[in-house]
Amino acid sequence: MGMEEALAIAPGDALVFERFRQFLKTECGIHLAENKQYLVQTRVKQILEHNKLASLSDLISRASLSPQLRLEVVDAMTTNETYWLRDSYPFDLLQHKLLGEIQANKGGAQGRIRIWSAACSSGQEPYSISMVVQDTPGIHMPVDIVAGDISPTMLKAAQRGEYDSLAMSRGLNLEYKERYFRQTGEDTWQVIPEISRRVSFQTLNLMSGYGALGKFDIIFCRNVLIYFDQALKQDILRRFHSCLNPGGTLFLGASEGITGVEDYYEMVNCRPGICYIAKDLNA
Repeated sequence: MGMEEALAIAPGDALVFERFRQFLKTECGIHLAENKQYLVQTRVKQILEHNKLASLSDLISRASLSPQLRLEVVDAMTTNETYWLRDSYPFDLLQHKLLGEIQANKGGAQGRIRIWSAACSSGQEPYSISMVVQDTPGIHMPVDIVAGDISPTMLKAAQRGEYDSLAMSRGLNLEYKERYFRQTGEDTWQVIPEISRRVSFQTLNLMSGYGALGKFDIIFCRNVLIYFDQALKQDILRRFHSCLNPGGTLFLGASEGITGVEDYYEMVNCRPGICYIAKDLNA
């Protein structure tokens, strides 16, 4: 049987595709729509070839016994669309309001500001946050940025902090490029240590527990919850609340919201954009 034939998901293979959907949901929470057969075929083809597997069914069976193969599948099936200073308003709010308020509330020179980029992909979001911090006058309190992602491939790229001209052109203004990057090759630029030193990276599955990360003043988790079903979204949002200091800020994607957990957050219209403030449930 040729690889193209093996990859085809015929009507009779609906049960196999359903098994794969359940496998993906169990491993990383992604709710794969029923019409995504072609997406699966495209993304797992290389894994099948590399592991000399004949079919999607074989892949599911093998992955159930191999943590490494499970990671490969999740890595292939996660979407990693990202760019610099995405949507702009969270970064404007960070610079012109949030950083100063948090520093003042914590007593000026005391403590640290903690920010979590919960799905950092190849690093553009946490590095954008760090550049904004660097560019904000009057912030003398240390700022720690924790960046997590489920994809080992994306985390390695993020830790390198090196980007080609296409990635650099997506949302990054010329001033930041000149100030906060050094050219490392004909078509590559790397984030300077002054920016990267604030950011620490770690593998993170949002389905797992993350209470050990401690408390944060701000959480960025944008354009991720759209891939989860409603019950899992609500569970994650409740757990985010437990990781936020009272009055802490949560940024979600433009098409995401807090349906079902309104008791935990206050929605604030930022004009443009929306953010969510963690309510003090003990008040």
